[in-house]
Amino acid sequence: MTDPLSETARQQLRADTRRHFFQNCGVGLGSIALTSLLSRDGLADQDVSRSPARAALRAIDPAAPMAPRPGHFPAKAKNVIFLFMAGGPSQLDMFEDKPKLRQLSGKTPPESLMAGKRFAFLKGNETLLGTQLGFGRYGECGMELSELLPEHRKIVDEVCWLRGMTTDVFNHGPAKLFMNSGFQAPGRPALGSWATYGLGSESTDLPGFVVLQSGPRGPRAGASLWSSGFLPTSYQGVPFRGQGDPILHLRSPAGISRSSERKFYDAVAELNHARLDQSGDPEILTRINAYEMAFRMQTSARELMEIDRESPETLALYGVEPGKPSFANNCLLARRLVERGVRFVQLYHTNWDHHGGPTENLDKHLPEVCREVDGPAAALVLDLKRRGLLDDTLVIFGGEFGRTPMGEVRENVGRDHHVDAFTMWLAGGGVKPGYIHGATDELGFGVVDGKVHVHDLHATILHLLGFDHERLTYRFQGRDFRLTDVHGHVVSDILV
Repeated sequence: MTDPLSETARQQLRADTRRHFFQNCGVGLGSIALTSLLSRDGLADQDVSRSPARAALRAIDPAAPMAPRPGHFPAKAKNVIFLFMAGGPSQLDMFEDKPKLRQLSGKTPPESLMAGKRFAFLKGNETLLGTQLGFGRYGECGMELSELLPEHRKIVDEVCWLRGMTTDVFNHGPAKLFMNSGFQAPGRPALGSWATYGLGSESTDLPGFVVLQSGPRGPRAGASLWSSGFLPTSYQGVPFRGQGDPILHLRSPAGISRSSERKFYDAVAELNHARLDQSGDPEILTRINAYEMAFRMQTSARELMEIDRESPETLALYGVEPGKPSFANNCLLARRLVERGVRFVQLYHTNWDHHGGPTENLDKHLPEVCREVDGPAAALVLDLKRRGLLDDTLVIFGGEFGRTPMGEVRENVGRDHHVDAFTMWLAGGGVKPGYIHGATDELGFGVVDGKVHVHDLHATILHLLGFDHERLTYRFQGRDFRLTDVHGHVVSDILV
């Protein structure tokens, strides 16, 4: 027989835990999960149960946080692939032809442009730097591309070009965080975490938010770029390796059968559920779900990585070399992931930080990194289109900021970080193809038309996923947080 006193104490503990969550987490998924658990025992707060907004949110099954669910309105995009060029690509050597800048190359920049501006490394005595690269206009939209991006010519009319991007942060780690989470310090959820928190994922055998990396090193700010922040950890990004098993130690130990491993997972789940009943901590559900996902991934993830099963024509399109980690492999893996229902895939490729120096200069290393990404990025768009996936997959290409019109002199000339004007592109998922949005001045220093701030980009991405960015919120420490903070406007001009 159950001891009445211990049962009373148990219920009081759960009631206190419930009260703590609603005071501190509001309508967030943690409180939703806890309310759902407590309501099974008749312990849910009746006022909360009567709230229409909270009642609607409680449709999320806390035991299946990645179950697909609709947004605030019908979505144009079901999935997102974010090709993140870590380090800051030079828009002036890739996407914007500035004859006036070439004409004035070597001259001191106008004082009016420099007044009040801050840069990461410029000392104030630098001169303007015009590119020596050849440019041409391509496609019906007449987009300018440099000779560094020959394969991009094939997709100019599939892409929406944002030539008026701006950001607030000029150092790499904080700027990457800002582009990924809307805030320049760690602790906020990543864009992919917000997407999966809102929509769940259609994949039952793979994580909803997957991260792939390539290049000579990882991106500055590291794992905080794909952290779930204060959202439940079910929504954090899961880094996959580019070859072999995507996650280390995914394979079962030798001599362990599938059935015996299933029994092990079931036993662990029972222990975790017992602890959950005692504590009411919804993060225990995350642990249970993680074990279940790991069990399913033992089969699904290995099949995902078998890119050599793709046709020779597809491998050649991407420039893939099976068994060799690369950005090309990751682009093909991104397509395979969204085919399998993964909601958000983010690719990080380094290094685009061309200040000038032995390993980071415009003459040798910018052409090299452009060759690494040009073909695969274009192939991804073309492959998604021919498979009928581009209409509801949003592809994003860009870095954390751009590069200055002034040269930075180190061992050779490069460009410093620039926050006032840079270029990104979007494709598919409800944006206008072959559309050029925004323009910069004749030196490429600032935006003169069609400015799109990072918060505006985030608001637009959420809109395409079916969300009002002002309503997708999570209560944490007494405040309702959102990806766009108190800023952001949907860029309606780029929408289909």
